[in-house]
Amino acid sequence: MSKNIVVVYHSGYGHTRRVAEAVARGAQAALLPIDEHGNLPAAGWDAIAEARAVIFGSPTYLANVSWQFKRFIDASSAVWAKQGWKNKLAAGFTNSAGINGDKLMTLQTLVAMAQQHGMLWAGTGMMPSNVKASGREDLNYLASFTGLMTATPADAGVDEMHPGDLRTAEAFGARIANIVHTQLSAQEDTCLTC
Repeated sequence: MSKNIVVVYHSGYGHTRRVAEAVARGAQAALLPIDEHGNLPAAGWDAIAEARAVIFGSPTYLANVSWQFKRFIDASSAVWAKQGWKNKLAAGFTNSAGINGDKLMTLQTLVAMAQQHGMLWAGTGMMPSNVKASGREDLNYLASFTGLMTATPADAGVDEMHPGDLRTAEAFGARIANIVHTQLSAQEDTCLTC
């Protein structure tokens, strides 16, 4: 597990948690769940401060992040005032019951928060699976570029999530890890030639 990347997320029913776990697996990242009261675990703020990349995740409820995630955003204003996350890599994901479900609004909230903090945003970097032969098991079937989108029917349990969405989540995490490690290698190369 890399301390260079953390996944900060809230999950109301377990579906977003499962996506976060897949993203973290791909990124070899640490998980920082936001609890039902909107709080990070002990030392969560320190873990974010030490990370090179932060992947944010929230379910989409009524076309935006959950109130618990919004509380985290509001609490981050103390970090914002000091520009503590400036130039960190940021990325984001969301899950909702509908294929669309206005998930883009949630991702836009995450992007805006990251930009307020002076962070550098990375999207999925994946081509969509959008031909007639494509199916839900394919990577990026929901064709999202700004961030990762997954969809779980409202009556589906956590164990019934689409395997294609979870594979896409893992690939998304791997992309973020690759960007971070490429940056680290470039910095090491630069330091060796100093």
